[in-house]
Formats: sequence, structure tokens, C-alpha cells
Amino acid sequence: MSWWDDGVDDDEPELDESSIRMRPNPKANRPRTKTRPEHLDALTARVLAVDRGRYTVLLDEGTPEERVLTSTRARELRKQAIVTGDRVDVVGDTSGAEGTLSRIVRIVPRTTLLRRSGDDTDAMERVVVANADQMLIVVAAANPEPRARLVDRYLVAAYDAGITPILCITKTDLQDPDEFLANFAGLGLRVFRSREDDVPLAEITEALIGHDTVFVGHSGVGKSTLVNALVPTAERATGHVNVVTGRGRHTSSSTVSLRIEAPGGSGWVIDTPGVRSFGLGHVDTANILKSFTDLAEIALECPRGCTHLPDAPDCAIIEAVAEGRLGENGPARLDSLQRLLGTFATIKADQYS
Repeated sequence: MSWWDDGVDDDEPELDESSIRMRPNPKANRPRTKTRPEHLDALTARVLAVDRGRYTVLLDEGTPEERVLTSTRARELRKQAIVTGDRVDVVGDTSGAEGTLSRIVRIVPRTTLLRRSGDDTDAMERVVVANADQMLIVVAAANPEPRARLVDRYLVAAYDAGITPILCITKTDLQDPDEFLANFAGLGLRVFRSREDDVPLAEITEALIGHDTVFVGHSGVGKSTLVNALVPTAERATGHVNVVTGRGRHTSSSTVSLRIEAPGGSGWVIDTPGVRSFGLGHVDTANILKSFTDLAEIALECPRGCTHLPDAPDCAIIEAVAEGRLGENGPARLDSLQRLLGTFATIKADQYS
């Protein structure tokens, strides 16, 4: 026998170990796959509210089988925000019976997305509402004092999202709102005036039917009171204005969708918590200009990089207004555009200062 010879006969048959059963390692990871079930049997529902990882959704909306479900989110959606107003596909127990839980497996592509940032220097955006097509901005004529700049921020966020803004000014029995409303004369906003003894509920309801309308407003302006009047079953908490600070108290703590019904049909009111600030660090200024369709067309003649602000050289919009080509409302519309763009320009200047 040489050192090369290991003493093993090559003609011997190999041992068959296929019958041996190995105990799996419980700590080992399962093989990962990018293939996910298609959930072809999933049903589409509307998200009504979100509360600590549980989602209240409405299934079979507008049919005799309509029902409310409690859902959780599938693992593959853990990095995606699901918000009030979203349309989602659900699977699992969709009976709506007490104690049952369905699962959201997919978010239907959104038509609009209202966002805000924590402050103007925060690039991280927070999704507020999905699929709203109208924004009702509620502002008080007095107590608390109206803040034009906050309304400007709501308008910028609405225009950026492609949402139509509407203005409702409350407490007009305490202060004439004409001077305040003059700030927005060039925008063509639909405006509702409300006072304690004369709330235009019928007119506002008519404007909401057939739409998904998100309600926004400073704390203490009467937004929750208005929601309760429009939707008697809402039972949204209401507060008061601090007589020392002049500030409202946060009462609504969550965003919720509420159905509003009238003889002509129905719509959705999406009530949001009152805020004292509305960050715009995520906004694209091009979307603001798009909302002024007549001015946006003229802006195509502007030099590259034109800001359209009063000090912008060779701005085609400024020249058109000066020549009277935009009619009587031209100066007011230009002023409104420049106010909104100026708000955003100030934000950017503060970020880089």
C-alpha cells in the first residue's frame, strides 16, 4: 500500500443517505422570495380612520351590502403610509362581524395626496389625506384673529396637491371680514360667510355633495363645530379660545372621514386636527403656477428661471398685467400669485440662511 492508496475500494457502492431526516434549525431564516401573492380575490374599500395600526375601512360603499371592517396592514406595506381617504384592497375576513380582522394588501393608486412637513426646514413630508378633491379652509374673522399667511400656506399645499380650495370664514358677527378677504380677491375662491345666528349649512352642503373634502383650520376657528352641524352624527369634540393667549385649543386629535348626505346625493367630509403651523418644505413651486391657468400660459414667454416676483426682470406676466391684457382682475391675480410665491421664496431663503 502506497501513500496514495487510502484503502478505499472504488468499486464499493456509495451510501444512500436520502432516508435520513435532519431536524431543521429553528433559528435559520427561510429562503426569501420576491414573489408575492397577487390576491386576485381582494376587495376594494375606503379608509375612514387610522388608529394605532388598526384601520377602519368601508367595504361595498353605496350598496345594500355596505359594511365597516377593522383591518391591519400586510407586512409588505409596513414602509408605506396608509391614510384616511385611501382606497385599499383587503383580504381575509371581510364579513364585518364583531371581533373579525381583515388585512390590507394593496393601496390603490391615489388621485391626490395632501402633504405637509413638520416645519419649513424639514424635508420629511407627512401625508395628511389621500384622494381629496376639495379643501375647505375654515378661518375665523376674530377670536382667534385670522392669519393670512397660514391661509396662504393652506392654499399653496392645495395647489401643489391639485386640490380645489374653498374658504369658509366664521364668526363674522364679531368682525367684518372684508379687509381680510381682500387678500385673496384675485384667486377666484368660493367663500362662505358664517355667523352664530346664520350658518349657511345648505349652501356648504351643496358644495360638498359628490366630493371628498378635507377640512383644515387653525385651532379654535369653529371647524369641529361646523363639522358637527353638517354631520350631526359626527360628535367631534369642540373647544374654546384661550382669553389670555388668543389661541384655540386642540380638540380633534385624529383625521376621520364622515359621510354627508343630502337629497341630491352624498359626499365625504374629512376632518383633520386643528394646527397652528403648516410646513411647506416639500412643495414644488411649479404646481402653484399651474393653478393660475391664465398666468401659466403667459409664463411660457418668461426667461428661464423667472421667479415672477415683483423684482423679476423681463417677467412676461408682469408685463401682460401692466399692458392690461389680463383685464380688470389681472392685477389682483398677479398679486395673489406673488403672495403665494413670496411665501415659498421666504421659506427657501430661511433654509439656506
